[in-house]
Amino acid sequence: MFQTVLFPVDKSRETREASATVANIVKTYNSRLVLLSVVETTSTGEKPADGDIMSSPEEVAKLLQGIQALFAQEGIETDVLERSGMPSFTICDVADEIDAELIVMGCRGLGLTSEGAAESVTLRVVNLAPCPVLIVP
Repeated sequence: MFQTVLFPVDKSRETREASATVANIVKTYNSRLVLLSVVETTSTGEKPADGDIMSSPEEVAKLLQGIQALFAQEGIETDVLERSGMPSFTICDVADEIDAELIVMGCRGLGLTSEGAAESVTLRVVNLAPCPVLIVP
């Protein structure tokens, strides 16, 4: 059913919590798992000043190695992609590029309010994705 699952990751607690759901889906459907992390850039191509955002390629590489090791402990092989750009658009572009049949994302809950809706990567992905999106609260 889900031959290819895309799991966009960042350094949030929500990513770590969603990883158990991803592992379950991948094992159940014997899916190919693609991990994606996005080095965020602004619309002008510059890296954002906010230290909480994944803006360093070194941070992203370290994060991907850690998550890849976590799935390896579960006996799950992963493909790893690192891209730069606006996260929501990049996630959707990669999903289309790899023919993902499912995107699984953690959610911080920011999109549940009118103030957070404009800033929510998850909400943008839900609206733009070329495939179903599973949001893990």
